[in-house]
Amino acid sequence: MRVSQPVIASEQKVSQQLSTFRRFLQYFRPYRRELPIAFLCILIGAASQAFGPFFIGWSIDHLIAQGNQQGLLLLLGLLAGIYFAGVFAIRAQILRIGSIMQRLLAQLRQDIFTKIQSLPLSFFDRSEAGDLMSRLLNDVNTVNQAFGQTVAQMLGNLFSLVGIVIAMLFINLQLGLLSNLAVPLMIFTTGLFARWARARFRVTRQTIGELSAKLEEDIGSVREAQAFNRVSLNIAEFDALNAANRDANVQAVAITAAFLPSIDFLNTMATAGVLAYGGYLAVTGAATVGVVTSFLLYVQQFFRPIQILSQFYTQAQSAFAGLERIFQLLDEPAQLKDVPNAALMPPLQGEVTFEAVEFGYHANQLVLRGINLRAAPGEMIALVGQTGAGKSTIINLILRFYDVSRGAVKIDGVDVRSVTQASLRRQIGIVLQDNILFSGTVAENIAFGDPQASQADIEAAAQAANVHEFIISLPQGYATQLGERGAPLSQGQRQLISIARAVLIDPRILILDEATSSIDTRTEALVQTAIARLLKNRTSFVIAHRLSTVTQADRVLVIQQGEIVEQGTHAELIAKQGVYANFYALQLGAPVPALG
Repeated sequence: MRVSQPVIASEQKVSQQLSTFRRFLQYFRPYRRELPIAFLCILIGAASQAFGPFFIGWSIDHLIAQGNQQGLLLLLGLLAGIYFAGVFAIRAQILRIGSIMQRLLAQLRQDIFTKIQSLPLSFFDRSEAGDLMSRLLNDVNTVNQAFGQTVAQMLGNLFSLVGIVIAMLFINLQLGLLSNLAVPLMIFTTGLFARWARARFRVTRQTIGELSAKLEEDIGSVREAQAFNRVSLNIAEFDALNAANRDANVQAVAITAAFLPSIDFLNTMATAGVLAYGGYLAVTGAATVGVVTSFLLYVQQFFRPIQILSQFYTQAQSAFAGLERIFQLLDEPAQLKDVPNAALMPPLQGEVTFEAVEFGYHANQLVLRGINLRAAPGEMIALVGQTGAGKSTIINLILRFYDVSRGAVKIDGVDVRSVTQASLRRQIGIVLQDNILFSGTVAENIAFGDPQASQADIEAAAQAANVHEFIISLPQGYATQLGERGAPLSQGQRQLISIARAVLIDPRILILDEATSSIDTRTEALVQTAIARLLKNRTSFVIAHRLSTVTQADRVLVIQQGEIVEQGTHAELIAKQGVYANFYALQLGAPVPALG
């Protein structure tokens, strides 16, 4: 028998949702000793809900009808005790499960953040920061709204429902069966609305991620948007994404809004059925007035848990959509892993060797081809070439942000894949063209690579980077708080602090990515002096866009289309009158004669 595609798709969605739910349940394992106490409170609360109507109906038939005031007072005291115990138990269960849920969700956020920090750079090449923030904040918050506040209430109502059904069937089987006729209709209605809601809520989670990514991008590029007169276009693009998110939420809310009245209608019909048939039984003597009264109370209690459970189930669709996105992120392959029993990188001498290295960010698309080079300890290597030639890729392989496709990268004869990444990167310093500073004090930013550094070490690093005098002129000196990305410091001041950061960790290998670009002439002189101190007795790789900054390099490597096409000193390459000489001439705006 051939199964239709919609049926297969529906089964796959149910299977995926069950898998998501089972995985979410694993987060409860650390709290398995606390859960029995919470469940005991739930059972006490559910029992209090089930006993109340029974005793009220019983009192009508056996106490009120017979004028037994003393017995009625005793029963009222018993009911008060039952309800007091129920209120106490419900409060305890909400506090206990609420506490568990908040700790669980905090762990979920921690797992997401830890995962993001461990993902390879290739993941961020294809992902948007705003969408990742949405998963960490919005999706977890959606799970919190669905489970964090209502899971205790949901469990309590589930047990209450079971207790009420048992009590109804025990008191009067016929009325009990009549009352339960509405349950299949409610299950069908809930499943129908939940299927619609799940699809719409999945769209809402996707659109809020896109909206967050757009917002993060546009806030970070306000200056460029104003400079290039893109403000109106950015507003229009944001408006389109905002409208898509609005429409998705409106459709989801419309489904929820139609769901609750449907349940209320079934509730009313069931109440009317019990009242009509129960009244008939009472008139004919087949049931007492007390039994009918108990059933009317039970019907009201019976449908309240169903309404809450149905509403929770509908809300849970949004949470499951968020959980699917969260677990999809958590399932991303982690960063390059250390090999089993990876050794610690010994103290570096600074020799770097590339042995027939090939590498591609994508399969069958090489970025580097047959790279062979050896940098002796203390040697300054300059990497020049057009954008996309492979210069930054060479640097990434030294730091082992990626693993080579073929060949090997070795430092002091040790393959970088055989040692732990932390012990390797701890001995390599890096100063980028656009260094990132963080919200915090100036001292904290300098000590970013060594948070345990003393104040004396921090100040010594700042002096070596020619930035100490500037720092002590700030209102709070080294304790001055910086804003996001180092605001309000200038580009040059941020660059000097980043150099101090590199000085502090005292690396044996140093990587510079055009550290003097985008700064004024006066600051450039300070930066050049600081870099000269930093380069002394260290192996260094300098990515150079302005060739005038690498004339003192021990060796210049010219990279074209992933290959080393020329190498030598500045003078040797100028004399060769090849690719490097042409680059140099283009930057000078005039032919460069061969050096004699």
